[in-house]
Amino acid sequence: MGGLSTDTEASQGEPTQNAVLWALESGYRHIDTAARYGNEKDIGIGVIQSGIPRDQIFITTKIWDAGYESTLMTAETSLSKLQTSYIDLLLIHSPNPGPQKRIETYRALQELVKRGTVRSIGVSNYNVKHLKELMDANPEIMPVINQLEVHPWNNRKEIISYCTEHKIIVEAFSPLTRGKKFKDPVLVKITEKYNKSPAHVLIRWCLQNNFVVLPKSIKQTHINDNTNVYDFVIDEEDMNILNNLNENFVAAGWDPSNAD
Repeated sequence: MGGLSTDTEASQGEPTQNAVLWALESGYRHIDTAARYGNEKDIGIGVIQSGIPRDQIFITTKIWDAGYESTLMTAETSLSKLQTSYIDLLLIHSPNPGPQKRIETYRALQELVKRGTVRSIGVSNYNVKHLKELMDANPEIMPVINQLEVHPWNNRKEIISYCTEHKIIVEAFSPLTRGKKFKDPVLVKITEKYNKSPAHVLIRWCLQNNFVVLPKSIKQTHINDNTNVYDFVIDEEDMNILNNLNENFVAAGWDPSNAD
């Protein structure tokens, strides 16, 4: 399906550790965090407490402190907090620091792959202009992921088209709109048709659009329930309806894809 996002809703300490344990018990194998979330230590504890071998769990974290040397140091700190010898996927968290810092940061990500402490690299919240800038720099290692807010009310068609063209996987955060669109009449009608919850329909919409989906929750019932999306398929007519709801709605409260 994708993975569990541990954005700041889960905060730190026991709530994060429990969310990781519940997710892994439910069959999740991808945990998404970031240095800025302040919970990498708790992610590491949850992964170890699960008893599941590290090589069966995919961990993503993100770099906020931009720049070459800063990125190398931040990555080492993340490795220490996560109590792991490698990070499966390391992303630039935001394009906000500007062109020079973006390029320096990505150069550091490539160095970390060469060192073997990071397996794959990518970006987050990058718009087409940021992706073109990166491509123009002729990276030795291509970004595998662009993680950004995606749901029917912010469908990012231009960015997704560019990513598809360049074989960059789209990873959707806030796919459930943080619940802010659950009462949308169009969505409600579709949920009634399939006898599914708004969360089920929105996760399924992401899957049928070939996105990696990152629902976020610290409630065990929601973590478990979010996996129940494989017993139905949204038909073409309803997919088209959902695909055309765009209103550039930002559920996360920030949209750094507009950064210079």
